[in-house]
Amino acid sequence: MDLLSSFQSHLAIGWHEAFTLSNLWYCFVGVFLGCLVGVLPGLGSLIAISLLLPITFHLPTSGALIMLAGVYFGADYGGGTCSILLGVPGHPGCAVVVLDGYPMTKQGRGGVALFMKCVASFWGSAVGIIMLMLFAPWLTEFAIRFGAVEYCSLMLLGLMAASTVGQGSPIKGVAMMVVGLILGTVGTDINGGIMRFDFGVPELSDGLGLISIAMGLFAVAEVIKSAGSTRVTSVTQKFGLKDQLPTRSDWKRSIGPMLRGSGLGAFFGALPGTSGGTASFLAYAIEKRISKHPEQFGKGAIEGIASPEACNNAGVGTAFIPTLTLGIPGDAIMALMLAALVIQGIQPGPEVMTGHPELFWGLIVSFWIGNIFLVVLNIPLIGMWIRLLQIPYPLLFPGIILFTCIGVYSTQNNIFDIWTLLIFGLVGYGMMLLRLEPVPLLLGFILGEPFEENFRRALLLSRGDFSVFITHPISAAALALATGVLAWSLLAYVRKRSK
Repeated sequence: MDLLSSFQSHLAIGWHEAFTLSNLWYCFVGVFLGCLVGVLPGLGSLIAISLLLPITFHLPTSGALIMLAGVYFGADYGGGTCSILLGVPGHPGCAVVVLDGYPMTKQGRGGVALFMKCVASFWGSAVGIIMLMLFAPWLTEFAIRFGAVEYCSLMLLGLMAASTVGQGSPIKGVAMMVVGLILGTVGTDINGGIMRFDFGVPELSDGLGLISIAMGLFAVAEVIKSAGSTRVTSVTQKFGLKDQLPTRSDWKRSIGPMLRGSGLGAFFGALPGTSGGTASFLAYAIEKRISKHPEQFGKGAIEGIASPEACNNAGVGTAFIPTLTLGIPGDAIMALMLAALVIQGIQPGPEVMTGHPELFWGLIVSFWIGNIFLVVLNIPLIGMWIRLLQIPYPLLFPGIILFTCIGVYSTQNNIFDIWTLLIFGLVGYGMMLLRLEPVPLLLGFILGEPFEENFRRALLLSRGDFSVFITHPISAAALALATGVLAWSLLAYVRKRSK
């Protein structure tokens, strides 16, 4: 009964925080912008959050996180729109929707596919949010007992998993993670107060700017990559409400896949390094394997939309579990969410829930509000999203560069941040050419300072005894898992190359 009353009181706190006029406005702006960038091919939640990160410097903490989370959810909703209408995925997570969504559009059932996408996305998001509400408090109570040794090992596990799982080459992923850790050492030593690797540049006394690095690696690099490309939009179907309603057979064939896909996505979403559509492709493969009519997949099967969309959006909700409770992001988007917390002066970890319950539970309640906004925005406004697809790239990307530079400069009014942005934009483009993933680099940079702080604190308390990382059970288990993840990734990569 105490647990139930505590849960109800926390929800009441979150309800009071989320339903303020300002936070409702931030939620609506976030989901609307998320839909906008999700619909446009080549953009996504990562670029959108990178662009909005400087703005959060001037917003209240809860409003900033609510807006960024709304962008995250909205981009996943909107990404399936261009996948279904044009056969061009808005982001990697919705790439599998192209396989059956675009054939349905060519069959004149694009409206049905879009409607089912919205339903499956809402259901998957609901499952992910419920999992977050149930497991985050329990994990937070468990994490409060952690010390410097446990945190250091868990951060290493998160870094290793995000650098190897789902990346092309685990060796390249680990190398980029190490580069990120090295970049995080630039500036003033957190313990001794001496300058490190500043090369006599006064602007580097506080280290490299997180916002400049993130926006350079993702937004500017993507613009350089897409410069000169063209887009042809040809959608002539009608999308009235009658044209969108699924048949009874469509509903019957979609319920099971939505249930299975949301469960799979909720599980994979909480694991580091499993972003980028891995779980969505797995959900699609499972549905094709157990289907009585596998030959219909790839030709307009409604299950090929329901299961991956539910899976993808369920993972969005559970991705916040390790991020908010342990302070360990699983991918670049969660890393940017942590960056927003750091910008607001809040230390990521279990203290977020215990010390700022209004922020944590207000964010969860805003997830429900945002998903309702998304259903309202996606179904009636399909015609508007279609018109947005006609914006040519030569007009779209110069605007992105302009707002990127303005956002970076506005954080500290320092022209050095603009040069940092452009340099890392070129670095990010070079990494694309060399097939080096920017995500491990950004994660290494963000977690570099807390990793170093906990590592040195653990050695200080143990008087320089490295065996303390093995004698503590949780730390030993995390290190064993990190070693296993690295070994498994190397073995899988070698087998793939040998084939």
